[in-house]
Amino acid sequence: MVRRRAEHNDCEIFSLEEVSLHQQDIERIEHIDRWCRDLKILYLQNNLIPRIENLGHLKKLEYLNLTLNNIEVIENLEGCESLQKLDLTVNFVGSLSSVESLKHNIHLRELFLVGNPCTQFEGYRQFVVAALPQLKLLDGMEISRSERIQALQGLEEVRRQVGGQEREYLRRRAKEKQEAPSRATGNEKERKPGFDGRWYTDINTTAPESENKENQENQELGQNMKNLELDEEEREREFWQTPCSFTPESRLEAHRHLEDKRRSKEQEKEKKPKAPRTLITTDGRVMNVNEPKLDFSLTEDEENNTIVLDLAVYRHMDTSLIDVDVQPTYTRVGIKGKIFQIVLPAEVKPDSSTALRSQTTGHLVLTMPRAEGEIKVIKTVTRPRKAHRSGRSSSLEDINRKNNVPEKLEVDPSKRRSVDIANIVPRDGTRPGPLETPRVGPPAATDHLSEGFEDDPEVPPLI
Repeated sequence: MVRRRAEHNDCEIFSLEEVSLHQQDIERIEHIDRWCRDLKILYLQNNLIPRIENLGHLKKLEYLNLTLNNIEVIENLEGCESLQKLDLTVNFVGSLSSVESLKHNIHLRELFLVGNPCTQFEGYRQFVVAALPQLKLLDGMEISRSERIQALQGLEEVRRQVGGQEREYLRRRAKEKQEAPSRATGNEKERKPGFDGRWYTDINTTAPESENKENQENQELGQNMKNLELDEEEREREFWQTPCSFTPESRLEAHRHLEDKRRSKEQEKEKKPKAPRTLITTDGRVMNVNEPKLDFSLTEDEENNTIVLDLAVYRHMDTSLIDVDVQPTYTRVGIKGKIFQIVLPAEVKPDSSTALRSQTTGHLVLTMPRAEGEIKVIKTVTRPRKAHRSGRSSSLEDINRKNNVPEKLEVDPSKRRSVDIANIVPRDGTRPGPLETPRVGPPAATDHLSEGFEDDPEVPPLI
């Protein structure tokens, strides 16, 4: 424990100068004077220490804190030559004459005895000021020169007065020590269930004569268990609400009571182990589980034909605490012993899957490609070709050739299907018959280019 508390000194205790051992349920001081010879500051507050001991070899000790302990006598500090401050607040120091043992600590400047029985004695401050001339502060109040002179002048009278009160207190303490064991045994008897010597959890082993009798016994057993729980709550309430004198024994008894309650709760947890969570049922069905209660998103990337799982892992958690297992139909992630499992919408390739950790958010991203046989959907977008500088648009054949579209012969339904005989042009060697009239062509266009042009009837018109 001392080495664990010396983490600020690289866990080295031989050169330790300050250590805090508060709230550790320490019941005895030992070994510290041999392990830490260079110790200057020692914190031992809020423990169960009944006696100051094994501190005489700490020659460099300057500050000792023993607040909230069970100390009744100031002793065994003569060897602490460098002691400057001693804090004994809220202890059970009733032997005020034991303060005189601090005379040898010539460097002692501050002493705290607030909350001790000796502070209730008449003449307490005068006695301490006169007994310890090296003190500068007592219970946080400065000692003036005039107060010290007055305390030294009436020291003998104050000594006799304090001695009588101290003897009276010691007689009362001896009586409390005698009554403490009997009170403890009485509390143990009250803790037995039922108050009549019968344990209500006992089950009647005799065979019931009828089914009604068995049901009645079960009802009585359940009622007895309820009464037992009520009695336990009543005893707990009575324990804390019953007034008692503030003594080392009562403080130790309260500590023991809390320890028993804590151990009983731990035993109940051990008796009722947590049932393992079902990840895969007996019929092979995979369950969705989110024990760490993390946010996640499962998306399908159609362009890359993959499934992406984004798991919001704790940002500052070490990656070594994460265990990833990708299966063809599901994915399992272990985070500090807690399981996250999800069923995938399609079969994936575990060997080709990748797991990456974001350095900014800490998220875990699993990229899982789909298995073979899946159809990859590719959306083709036809973009019109830009017009040439001459202003002409690209032909339909060029666009089809660029987009790899097969060329097809299309028929315009608006075209007439019957043959127009009137549009047939006669041959060159044919001449009009007697009933046929020569075909007159359309009038020539009148423009500036056709001026002076004569039409020859022997020359056929241009088609």
